[in-house]
Amino acid sequence: MDAHAVALRAYVGAFVDEMALCGVTDVVVCPGSRSTPLAMLVREHPKLRTWMHLDERSAAFFALGISKAQRRPAAVVCTSGTAAANFLPAVVEAKYGQTPLLVLTADRPQELRDVGALQTIDQVRLYGSHAKRFEEMLLPEATPLAVRHARYAADRAVATALSAPPGPVHLNFPFREPLVPAPRQRDEAAEARPRRLTAVSRGSPSHPSLDIPDLRAKLGPAARGLVVCGPMDAGNGGHEALSAALRRGIPVLADAFSQLRCGALAGPVIDRYDAFLRDEATAASLAFDYVVRIGAVPTSKPLQQFLERNSEAVQIVVTPPETWVDPARTASHIGWGSGLQAMGLIEQVAEAYGEADHGPGEGPGPGAAEQRAWLDAWRRANETAAAVIESEIGGCGKLTEPLVFRRLAELVPEDSVVFAGNSMPVRDLDSFWPASAKRLRFLANRGASGIDGVVSTALGVAAASGQPTVLVLGDISLYHDMNGLFAAKRHGINATIVVINNDGGAIFSFLPQAEQGEHFEELFGTPHGLTFEHAAALYGLDYACPQSPDEFDAAVARSLGSAGVTLIEVRTDRAENLAVHRDIWSKVSEALAREREKAGALEGR
Repeated sequence: MDAHAVALRAYVGAFVDEMALCGVTDVVVCPGSRSTPLAMLVREHPKLRTWMHLDERSAAFFALGISKAQRRPAAVVCTSGTAAANFLPAVVEAKYGQTPLLVLTADRPQELRDVGALQTIDQVRLYGSHAKRFEEMLLPEATPLAVRHARYAADRAVATALSAPPGPVHLNFPFREPLVPAPRQRDEAAEARPRRLTAVSRGSPSHPSLDIPDLRAKLGPAARGLVVCGPMDAGNGGHEALSAALRRGIPVLADAFSQLRCGALAGPVIDRYDAFLRDEATAASLAFDYVVRIGAVPTSKPLQQFLERNSEAVQIVVTPPETWVDPARTASHIGWGSGLQAMGLIEQVAEAYGEADHGPGEGPGPGAAEQRAWLDAWRRANETAAAVIESEIGGCGKLTEPLVFRRLAELVPEDSVVFAGNSMPVRDLDSFWPASAKRLRFLANRGASGIDGVVSTALGVAAASGQPTVLVLGDISLYHDMNGLFAAKRHGINATIVVINNDGGAIFSFLPQAEQGEHFEELFGTPHGLTFEHAAALYGLDYACPQSPDEFDAAVARSLGSAGVTLIEVRTDRAENLAVHRDIWSKVSEALAREREKAGALEGR
């Protein structure tokens, strides 16, 4: 038997088998010649599921979605050259989104590099600092040391991808021709390792001790505290931190992507802050003395601005080890840890400030009266904003962009995944999706916050999770990743895609650029005149274009109740959408002003 073919099977087969022993179950494969050894040995491995994709950029985002859904790395495989370069956007998102991912690129051997060989580029550290680790693999050998190296490389790659903070790992495989491995031997399965070569243990992260006596002296026993929960995934201790805050009667502002706005504990959270913190008088009255922040940077810009305006307050940021989540540089303390550490920290800080251990708004203890008043002030503002939002978006009888998210909150069944595209959809979801006891998981590509690869990532989530999945994205995002729709039919995925088509970049209408009327449409509004019915037909998807709230409800219900993917196109007008949002914010401010007048009149009696 050819020694080179035997070496391919021994070396690459050992890596693939060890990768499976490490818990990798899904590998996304792109077509190509140089990657033949990886593709063939992945495809024949009994414990690996193969997903074929024709487009490398979409493939990498699809693998990213699988990794998000499973909370463990999927792998993505491609041939050499620019194919590997097309993985970059997903690698960047994996790094900043803290998502584990294995990137396996095939390459020419060293003697064919930099000599004009076709499909050959410099792939060494191709992704730069965006990869947590890069390893140039050996040319395949069948020696015991080489085979052990292949297994060791798989162990280290998976462990590194999963270690805090999770992220992408790049392994580059040089292959000489011929590229077809030797056939599987009959006794090969019997010789497979029962366990991984090198087990890796990950210790629990901790946060540095904080000078609580110093904080007590600075703030006193009646300090007004907040807990702000930004985007994070379930299982990171967020629920424990939320429980600790609720026991202490501390207001909890929960970003929709914190996974804390829906579920058994979601009822008392503050969910309408994006609306009422736009009101300057209300925001000023709610100035805090300290805040414990966990998770990523909040989606809401008004909340970010509120934190910045209170930069002199004590701001304690609990963030994963080796990360720094403080773009406004307002943190007075950084604690490297998780929500589990935040739970203990909240208890420790609250104890130092003399707050009572009681259910929200009740129970005796030092500072209990002040704490009840503080919590009540946040709740009143939240309830006032919620009432206005419900009235304004639910009572107009028109299918608006805010209403899309309000109706989906009712229609999406429990234990579903809701994936939001960036720009306006992710912001509108955070603004208008109310807290509820319904168990849901909210995901988005908020690491680098790009609009590319959204379709592919969401379909990867749907494929891996098996849960009802609803993707809401904008028209430009869908245009960027229409190739991703190919996966829907090929892999038999079930999902609902809602595209909000306002003919361009609606988010720019909310920014100062909108005042530059002469060139705004050409440079920022970017109208395209596209509709997506033909795209749905091209990829074999069901399609609906509802014109009213009732038609939208019916289309979503049909999609959720049937197999396959339905593309629901909601056509809106950018100018009207801007007016709808501004009208809601204005009405919220008016209602808050009336509440202040009423409170002032009662105090004057």
